[in-house]
Amino acid sequence: MNKPRTKPRTLGAAVAAALALTLLTGCGATDTGAVPDGWGTLDTKSLSVGYPKDKGYKEQSAAERSKSNAAVALKVENGLRTGMVSVQLDFATGVDDAGEAAAAAGAGIGLGATRKATADVRLAGEESARDARRIDYEFTSSGKEQTPASGTRMTGVVVAGVDSKDVPFAIRINAVKGSLSAKDLDAFVASITVK
Repeated sequence: MNKPRTKPRTLGAAVAAALALTLLTGCGATDTGAVPDGWGTLDTKSLSVGYPKDKGYKEQSAAERSKSNAAVALKVENGLRTGMVSVQLDFATGVDDAGEAAAAAGAGIGLGATRKATADVRLAGEESARDARRIDYEFTSSGKEQTPASGTRMTGVVVAGVDSKDVPFAIRINAVKGSLSAKDLDAFVASITVK
């Protein structure tokens, strides 16, 4: 009689231990965004995000970038900005959640942009700040301010949310259409860690 009781308890203990290990491993894996090999990282007080350094993007210094950006990485080809990753912090007032942050960031996409998709996403990092919204869009380059020739199709993704200290953020990646794959854009989103 003792043997049948012992086996289920032993099996139950083994299953519980395996489940606990899986949960611990899973939690550890989601604490930090996955930055692909060959990519660099932009680090700010609210978040960090990867950028495709292996595709020619280079981080700008604080002196080089616009004061509205907390961090920027640019790709410049033949004197033209053909790609950009930017982080804006505290860019809107009265923003309390990811939906409001996305609405404010979406307004900055600009006239003539075509939204392709909008989705709720969960980012790595602080639990209270992991909810965000992703907007995929396309637009046409104006050809001004060292951007590609007028009429060049561009693709972009903006991810917006609120960090653990209630600071709204918007992270964008823009590039000449076709220069970044759908996998690259997904990797960009997966590389984000909120603080």
